[in-house]
Amino acid sequence: MALSFLVSAWVLTKELKRKEKEGLLHATTVEKLVGKGASKEELAEAFAIFFVLFFKLVYIILNYDEFKTDMQGSLLSLKGNLLGGILGGAIYAYYVYREKAKNKLPEPRMEKVLIHPYQLVGNITLIAAIGGILGAKLFDALENYQDFFNNPAMIFSGSGLTVYGGLIVGGISVLVYTSKKGIPILHMVDAAAAPMILAYAIGRIGCQMAGDGDWGIVNQNPMPSFLSFLPHWMWSFGYPHNVENIGDPIPGCLGDYCHVLNPGVYPTPFYETIMGMIIFFILWSMRKKIHVPGVLFCWYLVFNGIERFLIELIRVNIKYHIFGMDVTQAQLISPIFFLAGVIGIIYFNNKAKHNAQAT
Repeated sequence: MALSFLVSAWVLTKELKRKEKEGLLHATTVEKLVGKGASKEELAEAFAIFFVLFFKLVYIILNYDEFKTDMQGSLLSLKGNLLGGILGGAIYAYYVYREKAKNKLPEPRMEKVLIHPYQLVGNITLIAAIGGILGAKLFDALENYQDFFNNPAMIFSGSGLTVYGGLIVGGISVLVYTSKKGIPILHMVDAAAAPMILAYAIGRIGCQMAGDGDWGIVNQNPMPSFLSFLPHWMWSFGYPHNVENIGDPIPGCLGDYCHVLNPGVYPTPFYETIMGMIIFFILWSMRKKIHVPGVLFCWYLVFNGIERFLIELIRVNIKYHIFGMDVTQAQLISPIFFLAGVIGIIYFNNKAKHNAQAT
């Protein structure tokens, strides 16, 4: 997950720089007070950030065996080391205080500072991560509403993350932030289209390697002859040593993860990585050829909707019985993405033609 955010942030930075170079985005001038010592708000913010970081970090160090067993649960739960958090927060708050004191002037003054869109990528990534995790947990609670009503505390557990929830809530959070910073929404979503699908593809590599339960249905079908040149695990995989500890015990294996699925299943995370990478390269190759704002993002919605709807056909997931059909949450949302994308492509292109004719 961390790697997916870092790589997508790097790609987003390149795209924002390109858009600014082409005159599609512009730097904004803000007034900043310099020469003033650290305010109470700045010290409180510094303390809060490093309190959370060391609250978790010290706990993980002192409970490393538990962390190895359930990394996601340890990171997303409310467990932590209070003393470690207080010390970490206090040390960083003091550091901020000392740094501000070095540049303190007898009389603070206002200076104009130029902020480029790409300089906001760090904040954008952080907001996307926090909003994405909260959204993923919220949509998972909706998907497993009966379990949630029986145990509301499950929302604080490390298990259960729904991709579309993270995408929707994280995306809205980022757009609220960037619009306040003067970045037009359509240019922002266009710039984020390729990085988002790339982050998704990279994230699925982690699912495939860990065997986190995000796999396909049982596949006992013989491998088609035209695919015989591929390794068999690409067709049916047992996910040995999966972190869910599901399946048959592995003979002679000692430790926490000693199970393998039998029979094997479709390795859907692997398929999604491949499809995600293909979509990324398509969008990346299209980005300089599409000149109508919003259209590239609409193509992302189209490709995303198709990819997710198809993968749900062979993926293990909770299903709802609606109008005589069994569908998953993603199969309800993905057609909306697809239709929104198609409608958006038609609307934005027609609007651009109309504006061109009017001028």
